[in-house]
Amino acid sequence: MDKVCASAVEAVADIPGGASLAVGGFGLSGIPAVLIQALYEQGATGLNVVSNNCGVDGSGLGVLLAAGRIARVTGSYVGENKEFARQYLSGELEVELVPQGTLAERLRAGGAGIPAFYTPAGVGTQVANGGLPWRYAADGTVALASPPKETRDFTGRTHVLEHGITTDFALVRAWRGDRHGNLVFRKAAANFNPLAAMAGRITIAEVEQLVEPGELSPDEVHLPGVFVQRVLELTGEQAADKRIEKRTVGA
Repeated sequence: MDKVCASAVEAVADIPGGASLAVGGFGLSGIPAVLIQALYEQGATGLNVVSNNCGVDGSGLGVLLAAGRIARVTGSYVGENKEFARQYLSGELEVELVPQGTLAERLRAGGAGIPAFYTPAGVGTQVANGGLPWRYAADGTVALASPPKETRDFTGRTHVLEHGITTDFALVRAWRGDRHGNLVFRKAAANFNPLAAMAGRITIAEVEQLVEPGELSPDEVHLPGVFVQRVLELTGEQAADKRIEKRTVGA
């Protein structure tokens, strides 16, 4: 099956307002920037985003955030995004903060058809006990807090029950991909991208290099095409346009 879309506009055209999205990337590394920009231009609002973080001011998911298109974020890191913090603390944005490893496993579990799992991460904290502010009121009080989670002891150690995550759509970035949707991720882009791709019911992948079926060895494929429904081939300029979140210069 040829899953290649003619354009980014076509790839995201049917994402409706209120949709849930799993989005790959870590900071600005491996983010599906072209698909995010196309979604911004498409105009969908009220989005429920699951991503490690929410981009930075003016880039990545930060573009959608600044435009008021995101209603809820499930992530593990606020990062360098001042607008994210402002919207959260002012009550404009609902935020569920999740330990990073737990978030990764919730996405993987959802994609693998595992409804829930137990983990020791977060036991003894508000992650398990409840009370984490999900949404603030305009006056700074907590309008909505996280509920307590089920716990259970295994081999003398307490674990908390976490639920797998599935989303309506997923947006990811890969280094190479073929027309069947088989994907290869390169270096730091192999962060949350494979997991987000697994979690989406309709997964859209932008690829820096599109190859024909059979050109990828099965041994090098990181994510099989069964998890991917649409593929977008990037231009050379789009593939090379990679921002650096924080540049450090040494003496």
